[in-house]
Amino acid sequence: MFYTIDILGTIAFAISGVLVAMGKKMDLFGILIIAFVTAVGGGTLRDLLIGNTPVFWMEDMTYSYIIIASSVFAIVFRNKINYLRTSLFLFDTIGIGLYTVVGIEKGINAELHPIICVALGTMSACFGGVIRDILCNEIPVIFRKEIYATACILGGVTYFLLSELPIEDNIVFVVAGVVVITTRLLAVKFKIALPTIYRE
Repeated sequence: MFYTIDILGTIAFAISGVLVAMGKKMDLFGILIIAFVTAVGGGTLRDLLIGNTPVFWMEDMTYSYIIIASSVFAIVFRNKINYLRTSLFLFDTIGIGLYTVVGIEKGINAELHPIICVALGTMSACFGGVIRDILCNEIPVIFRKEIYATACILGGVTYFLLSELPIEDNIVFVVAGVVVITTRLLAVKFKIALPTIYRE
C-alpha cells in the first residue's frame, strides 16, 4: 500500500511537471527535467534530512522508469489532458496528498517526533513543486496565500489523530491523503486563503 501510494504520487507530480514545462514551451529535455525534479525533489530532500542515502530513486530504478513513462504519456495525450489549469491543479493536488502521507510514514520509520513527521510530510509534498516553479520562473504556490502547505499539515495532523484509534493503517493512509486533497480542492473552489499582510 505504502509503495503504491509513493508510485501514484510520483506519477501525479511527473505529469504536473510536464504540464508546466509544456506551458513554458520547453523542449523535450527540459520537459523531462522538470518532470523529474517535480516528482522526486521533495522525496530527495526528505531522504537527505533523515540520512537515508542513497536517496530512494537512486536505489529503485522503478521511479525513473515511471517518470519517463508518465512524461511520454502526458506529451502524447496532451490534447486530452491539456485543459492546462484544471489538469495541472488536479495532478498537483493529488501529488501533495499522496506525498504527505509517504513523508509522514518515512518520518515514523525514522522514529521522529510527530511534529517533525508532519513537517517532513509537508516538505515531501511541497518541495518538488517549489523547485519546479523556480526553474519555470514562477513564484512557488507555497509562498503565495493559497491553501497549499496548510492542507498538508492538516492531513498530517489527521494521520496522527487517526493512528491513535483502532483503525487499519491502510485506512489511515487513505483518509489522511483524502483530507489533504479535499482541503486543497475546497480552498480553491470557495477561494479560501490565508490572511495577508498586504492591502489589495
